[in-house]
Amino acid sequence: MKTKCKMSLEINVKNILNNFDAYSSDEFLKILGQIMLEFKSNLTAEYLEGKIQKIHQLTDESEKKKNCKLLLPYYDWYLQGL
Repeated sequence: MKTKCKMSLEINVKNILNNFDAYSSDEFLKILGQIMLEFKSNLTAEYLEGKIQKIHQLTDESEKKKNCKLLLPYYDWYLQGL
């Protein structure tokens, strides 16, 4: 079962990387939260959690998307680790 979850996370990550504009900031952040579970460093996870909270506090979707775009390297990182 865990392999299936990893596979669907991998698919979701690739889909967002291939078509970022088609996803809402909430969808992006939900997947990013799943990626965070793979982090080995608590410091990195805490840093990213702070970024996610700040994005959630924004009210304008275009501002949220702009901030989410800055976090795309975490998606790349996840795929490189597979």
